[in-house]
Amino acid sequence: MQGLLSNFQMIPERLQIINSIRKAPAGAQIKRVIDLLLERREALTPEQINQVCHVDVYANKTVFESLKNNPKVSYDGQCFSYKSKHEVKNKDQLLVLIRRYPEGMPIVDLKDSYINVMEDLQALKADRKVWLLSNFDSQEDIVYPNDPRVPIKVDDDLKQLFRSIELPRNFLDVEKELQKNGIKPLTNTAQRRAAAQIQGVCMISFVLIILFSLYSHYLIVSLD
Repeated sequence: MQGLLSNFQMIPERLQIINSIRKAPAGAQIKRVIDLLLERREALTPEQINQVCHVDVYANKTVFESLKNNPKVSYDGQCFSYKSKHEVKNKDQLLVLIRRYPEGMPIVDLKDSYINVMEDLQALKADRKVWLLSNFDSQEDIVYPNDPRVPIKVDDDLKQLFRSIELPRNFLDVEKELQKNGIKPLTNTAQRRAAAQIQGVCMISFVLIILFSLYSHYLIVSLD
Protein backbone atom coordinates (compact mmCIF):
# COMPACT_ATOMS: atom_id res chain seq x y z
CA MET A 1 0.00 0.00 0.00
CA GLN A 2 2.81 2.36 0.93
CA GLY A 3 4.64 1.62 -2.34
CA LEU A 4 1.48 2.29 -4.35
CA LEU A 5 1.00 5.61 -2.53
CA SER A 6 4.60 6.54 -3.28
CA ASN A 7 4.06 5.86 -6.99
CA PHE A 8 1.01 8.13 -7.01
CA GLN A 9 3.04 10.86 -5.33
CA MET A 10 5.69 10.62 -8.07
CA ILE A 11 3.18 11.07 -10.92
CA PRO A 12 2.76 14.88 -10.55
CA GLU A 13 6.55 15.32 -10.39
CA ARG A 14 7.03 13.22 -13.56
CA LEU A 15 4.31 15.14 -15.38
CA GLN A 16 5.95 18.39 -14.36
CA ILE A 17 9.28 17.22 -15.85
CA ILE A 18 7.59 16.14 -19.10
CA ASN A 19 5.73 19.44 -19.31
CA SER A 20 8.93 21.45 -18.80
CA ILE A 21 10.68 19.48 -21.58
CA ARG A 22 7.83 20.07 -24.05
CA LYS A 23 7.71 23.79 -23.21
CA ALA A 24 11.46 24.14 -23.71
CA PRO A 25 12.75 25.96 -26.84
CA ALA A 26 12.74 23.91 -30.03
CA GLY A 27 16.54 23.90 -30.11
CA ALA A 28 16.73 22.27 -26.68
CA GLN A 29 14.24 19.59 -27.70
CA ILE A 30 16.10 18.88 -30.95
CA LYS A 31 19.38 18.50 -29.05
CA ARG A 32 17.68 16.13 -26.63
CA VAL A 33 16.51 13.91 -29.48
CA ILE A 34 19.88 13.96 -31.30
CA ASP A 35 21.68 13.05 -28.05
CA LEU A 36 19.29 10.11 -27.65
CA LEU A 37 19.88 8.93 -31.23
CA LEU A 38 23.64 9.23 -30.78
CA GLU A 39 23.51 7.20 -27.55
CA ARG A 40 21.20 4.47 -28.87
CA ARG A 41 22.66 4.14 -32.39
CA GLU A 42 19.42 2.61 -33.59
CA ALA A 43 16.37 3.74 -35.55
CA LEU A 44 13.58 5.06 -33.32
CA THR A 45 10.00 5.95 -34.16
CA PRO A 46 8.54 9.26 -32.96
CA GLU A 47 6.53 7.28 -30.40
CA GLN A 48 9.68 5.65 -29.02
CA ILE A 49 11.44 9.02 -28.87
CA ASN A 50 8.50 10.47 -26.98
CA GLN A 51 8.49 7.55 -24.56
CA VAL A 52 12.21 7.77 -23.78
CA CYS A 53 13.03 11.50 -23.79
CA HIS A 54 9.53 13.03 -23.64
CA VAL A 55 9.88 15.07 -26.83
CA ASP A 56 6.63 14.82 -28.82
CA VAL A 57 8.00 15.07 -32.34
CA TYR A 58 4.58 14.87 -33.99
CA ALA A 59 3.06 17.59 -31.81
CA ASN A 60 5.85 20.11 -32.52
CA LYS A 61 6.10 20.84 -36.25
CA THR A 62 9.26 22.94 -35.83
CA VAL A 63 11.06 20.09 -34.07
CA PHE A 64 9.81 17.53 -36.61
CA GLU A 65 10.91 19.54 -39.67
CA SER A 66 14.25 20.49 -38.11
CA LEU A 67 15.06 16.85 -37.32
CA LYS A 68 14.15 15.78 -40.87
CA ASN A 69 16.56 18.35 -42.32
CA ASN A 70 19.32 18.03 -39.74
CA PRO A 71 22.64 16.77 -41.21
CA LYS A 72 23.14 14.61 -38.11
CA VAL A 73 19.78 12.86 -38.47
CA SER A 74 18.45 10.37 -40.99
CA TYR A 75 14.67 9.98 -41.50
CA ASP A 76 13.21 7.21 -43.66
CA GLY A 77 9.59 8.26 -43.35
CA GLN A 78 8.98 6.18 -40.23
CA CYS A 79 12.06 6.25 -38.01
CA PHE A 80 14.78 8.69 -37.02
CA SER A 81 18.38 7.57 -36.60
CA TYR A 82 21.76 9.20 -36.02
CA LYS A 83 23.81 9.96 -39.14
CA SER A 84 27.56 10.30 -38.65
CA LYS A 85 29.78 12.15 -41.11
CA HIS A 86 31.39 8.92 -42.30
CA GLU A 87 29.45 5.68 -42.62
CA VAL A 88 31.84 3.18 -41.06
CA LYS A 89 30.83 0.45 -38.63
CA ASN A 90 34.02 -1.39 -37.64
CA LYS A 91 37.83 -1.26 -37.58
CA ASP A 92 38.31 -2.68 -41.08
CA GLN A 93 35.99 -0.10 -42.64
CA LEU A 94 37.69 2.59 -40.56
CA LEU A 95 41.12 1.69 -41.95
CA VAL A 96 39.79 1.69 -45.53
CA LEU A 97 38.36 5.17 -44.96
CA ILE A 98 41.58 6.56 -43.44
CA ARG A 99 43.62 5.24 -46.38
CA ARG A 100 41.49 7.38 -48.70
CA TYR A 101 42.94 10.46 -47.02
CA PRO A 102 46.76 10.29 -47.31
CA GLU A 103 46.91 13.98 -46.33
CA GLY A 104 45.27 13.09 -43.01
CA MET A 105 41.82 13.61 -41.57
CA PRO A 106 40.64 15.22 -38.31
CA ILE A 107 39.80 12.69 -35.62
CA VAL A 108 36.84 14.85 -34.60
CA ASP A 109 35.20 13.78 -37.89
CA LEU A 110 35.45 10.14 -36.81
CA LYS A 111 34.49 10.29 -33.14
CA ASP A 112 30.77 9.77 -33.72
CA SER A 113 31.10 7.08 -36.40
CA TYR A 114 30.34 4.21 -34.01
CA ILE A 115 30.63 3.50 -30.30
CA ASN A 116 34.12 1.93 -30.11
CA VAL A 117 35.78 4.00 -32.83
CA MET A 118 38.36 5.61 -30.51
CA GLU A 119 39.46 2.20 -29.18
CA ASP A 120 39.81 0.95 -32.76
CA LEU A 121 41.91 4.01 -33.67
CA GLN A 122 44.29 3.23 -30.81
CA ALA A 123 44.44 -0.42 -31.94
CA LEU A 124 45.31 0.65 -35.51
CA LYS A 125 48.00 2.91 -34.09
CA ALA A 126 49.42 0.03 -32.01
CA ASP A 127 49.52 -2.12 -35.17
CA ARG A 128 51.39 0.72 -36.96
CA LYS A 129 48.66 0.97 -39.58
CA VAL A 130 47.96 4.63 -38.82
CA TRP A 131 49.72 7.61 -37.22
CA LEU A 132 47.98 9.88 -34.72
CA LEU A 133 49.55 13.35 -34.65
CA SER A 134 48.56 16.68 -33.12
CA ASN A 135 48.24 19.86 -35.15
CA PHE A 136 49.89 22.55 -33.01
CA ASP A 137 48.08 25.46 -34.71
CA SER A 138 44.52 24.12 -34.62
CA GLN A 139 44.97 22.04 -31.46
CA GLU A 140 43.21 19.08 -33.07
CA ASP A 141 44.42 15.52 -33.60
CA ILE A 142 44.92 14.19 -37.12
CA VAL A 143 45.05 10.56 -38.22
CA TYR A 144 47.29 9.58 -41.15
CA PRO A 145 47.43 6.22 -42.95
CA ASN A 146 50.63 4.23 -42.73
CA ASP A 147 50.13 2.02 -45.76
CA PRO A 148 53.23 -0.09 -46.63
CA ARG A 149 51.76 -0.76 -50.08
CA VAL A 150 52.28 2.87 -51.09
CA PRO A 151 55.84 3.29 -52.46
CA ILE A 152 57.63 6.41 -51.22
CA LYS A 153 60.60 7.66 -53.23
CA VAL A 154 62.75 10.43 -51.78
CA ASP A 155 64.94 12.49 -54.11
CA ASP A 156 68.68 12.45 -53.49
CA ASP A 157 68.70 16.25 -53.19
CA LEU A 158 66.17 16.08 -50.38
CA LYS A 159 68.19 13.35 -48.63
CA GLN A 160 71.33 15.49 -48.87
CA LEU A 161 69.49 18.53 -47.56
CA PHE A 162 68.16 16.52 -44.63
CA ARG A 163 71.61 15.20 -43.74
CA SER A 164 73.12 18.68 -43.93
CA ILE A 165 70.78 20.12 -41.32
CA GLU A 166 72.51 20.42 -37.98
CA LEU A 167 70.21 19.45 -35.13
CA PRO A 168 70.39 21.27 -31.80
CA ARG A 169 72.49 19.44 -29.22
CA ASN A 170 70.18 20.42 -26.37
CA PHE A 171 66.87 18.56 -26.48
CA LEU A 172 65.12 21.64 -25.09
CA ASP A 173 66.10 23.46 -28.28
CA VAL A 174 64.76 20.54 -30.35
CA GLU A 175 61.36 20.86 -28.65
CA LYS A 176 61.35 24.65 -29.20
CA GLU A 177 62.08 24.18 -32.91
CA LEU A 178 59.27 21.62 -33.21
CA GLN A 179 56.81 24.01 -31.58
CA LYS A 180 58.00 26.85 -33.79
CA ASN A 181 57.11 24.73 -36.84
CA GLY A 182 53.68 23.77 -35.55
CA ILE A 183 54.55 20.29 -34.25
CA LYS A 184 53.65 19.27 -30.70
CA PRO A 185 56.62 17.49 -29.04
CA LEU A 186 55.90 14.10 -27.53
CA THR A 187 58.37 14.86 -24.72
CA ASN A 188 58.73 17.59 -22.11
CA THR A 189 62.42 17.78 -21.25
CA ALA A 190 62.09 20.69 -18.82
CA GLN A 191 59.43 18.87 -16.80
CA ARG A 192 61.40 15.60 -16.90
CA ARG A 193 64.58 17.29 -15.71
CA ALA A 194 62.76 19.06 -12.88
CA ALA A 195 61.23 15.75 -11.75
CA ALA A 196 64.63 14.03 -11.93
CA GLN A 197 66.20 16.83 -9.90
CA ILE A 198 63.53 16.54 -7.20
CA GLN A 199 63.95 12.76 -7.16
CA GLY A 200 67.72 13.18 -6.83
CA VAL A 201 67.37 15.56 -3.89
CA CYS A 202 64.98 13.15 -2.16
CA MET A 203 67.38 10.24 -2.71
CA ILE A 204 70.32 12.21 -1.25
CA SER A 205 68.22 13.18 1.77
CA PHE A 206 67.22 9.56 2.26
CA VAL A 207 70.86 8.38 2.12
CA LEU A 208 71.93 11.07 4.60
CA ILE A 209 69.20 10.01 7.02
CA ILE A 210 70.33 6.39 6.79
CA LEU A 211 73.98 7.36 7.35
CA PHE A 212 73.06 9.56 10.30
CA SER A 213 71.03 6.73 11.87
CA LEU A 214 73.90 4.28 11.43
CA TYR A 215 76.40 6.77 12.92
CA SER A 216 74.09 7.45 15.89
CA HIS A 217 73.71 3.73 16.49
CA TYR A 218 77.52 3.31 16.32
CA LEU A 219 78.03 6.06 18.92
CA ILE A 220 75.48 4.52 21.29
CA VAL A 221 77.12 1.08 21.00
CA SER A 222 80.59 2.58 21.54
CA LEU A 223 79.50 4.48 24.65
CA ASP A 224 78.02 1.29 26.12
